[in-house]
Amino acid sequence: VQLQASGGGLVQAGESLRLSCTASASIHSIPTVAWYRQAPGKPRELVASIIHGIGIDYSDSVKGRFTISRDSVKNTLVLQMNNLRPKDTAVYYCNAQRGNLHHWGQGTLVTVSS
Repeated sequence: VQLQASGGGLVQAGESLRLSCTASASIHSIPTVAWYRQAPGKPRELVASIIHGIGIDYSDSVKGRFTISRDSVKNTLVLQMNNLRPKDTAVYYCNAQRGNLHHWGQGTLVTVSS
């Protein structure tokens, strides 16, 4: 699966951004899709995921502010980010997992100024 992420940018605290990830395979055919992020000097962390048969999960740091979803018409994975904070600054990666095989997008930079 090839993934192409977009939508990052520079915003001020409190503003919103919408990230999109276009997949080469049907987004609904992939058992697990997710968004990760990696801030400078920190390990990559899971932000939100959709797991077939289980549901949607969010990290505590973004719960209530971020929403992950799949757009069937555009065949994309979406991350709607509201009320952004400076600590959300990171490179965001979309991920598709089938069994033990992970596929990664190239990452899109989100910068939140205070």
